Amino acid sequence: MVEETPWQQALRYANRANPYPFYEELRKTPVARQPDGTYVVSTYREIVTLLHDPRVSSDPRKGPDPASAQAEASAQAEGSGQPEAEPSIITCDPPQHDRDRRMMTPHFVGPPHSPDLIAGLEPEIRRIVDGLLDHMQGKTRIDAVDEFAYPLPVTVICKVLGVPLEDEPRFHHWIQTALDAWEFGPEAASEDFQSRLAAGNQAVQEFGQFAAELFDRYARQPGPGMLSAMVNEDGPEGRMSKGLLTSNALLLIFAGHETTVNLIAHSVLTLLRHPDALEKLRRRPELIVPGVEELLRFESSVQFWPTRSAVKDIDIAGTTIPKGAPIFLAYGSANRDPEQFTDPDELDLERRDNQHLGFSQGIHFCFGAPLARLEVQNAIGEFVRRVENPRLVEDPPPYRRNQIFRGPRHVLVDIDGIRD
Repeated sequence: MVEETPWQQALRYANRANPYPFYEELRKTPVARQPDGTYVVSTYREIVTLLHDPRVSSDPRKGPDPASAQAEASAQAEGSGQPEAEPSIITCDPPQHDRDRRMMTPHFVGPPHSPDLIAGLEPEIRRIVDGLLDHMQGKTRIDAVDEFAYPLPVTVICKVLGVPLEDEPRFHHWIQTALDAWEFGPEAASEDFQSRLAAGNQAVQEFGQFAAELFDRYARQPGPGMLSAMVNEDGPEGRMSKGLLTSNALLLIFAGHETTVNLIAHSVLTLLRHPDALEKLRRRPELIVPGVEELLRFESSVQFWPTRSAVKDIDIAGTTIPKGAPIFLAYGSANRDPEQFTDPDELDLERRDNQHLGFSQGIHFCFGAPLARLEVQNAIGEFVRRVENPRLVEDPPPYRRNQIFRGPRHVLVDIDGIRD
């Protein structure tokens, strides 16, 4: 029996709750070739270098199997009856990436047209947070995922994008089904994965159909939110095609709540595991801003991204990544790299110069970072202030299957009450 590499072990579902011992072993070889030909980069310095290296592509069509990437896009389009999806801003390179991001940015993060767009959402975010906590009054046990971490970002992203909140149960099912179909470790050979993969492909098709119908509706009758603005935008670079609209809408709905759900859930989990930090944040609420940055570092919502590849040979850390090879940049490992962070396995809410990779770096720096920060700062700040004597029921809690968007499925917490 062939011994598994540290990366393969980290990807196993049994190790989802604690991949960090395997990351520590992985960092001994900063750029490690895997049996399938993937090069996993696990150290902070090397990851930052590659994030700014134009020889690294984010476009699957430039990867080791471009024909398969194109065939998959065509098959999904054919199955849904919609135009073939084009790469989203996270799966394309300049100059297309720069053009598409320029077209989308004013409708989401505001500047230069609406500089207060995200900041202006804070009263609504606080209202949602307060309502969720109010609803917990009288309970002695809560699920910090189902009752808190999930409803906040999904409500906010629906408002920002203009997706009807009543459609949430449908796209929640599609998202979870699709995420369960992503498997990059040894378990990808199982029969269970093959059935999950088929279900995931079907979910993506149905989700794409939903998005396309929403765009058609907004083209006939403009409405509130970013998606309607994108459909009807007549800017200097014209309008986005329907295929481009669809791929980016799916990205925004996926990433716009899934990563923030996991970040809020992990923040609650981490603080309950570190009662001294919880008490410090309660005494000194002004630490919520640096505290959230530390929580982003400590438990990365995005562990790696699977579409990058080398478009030329790249020499780095004593290894040559050959042209065409897939590259995984392991953010979750880099954020615990002792060469970058002092005592990386310690939670320090006052950590200085915290240049974590929780939102990546470079041209693919997270599009929704300002909104995510605002949501988590308000959610965790009020949770710490209002929830009385929270205690973990189960540690570790059960985790979701997905290896990229790593997060707990439930976080059960016993409480003494909810303060006003």
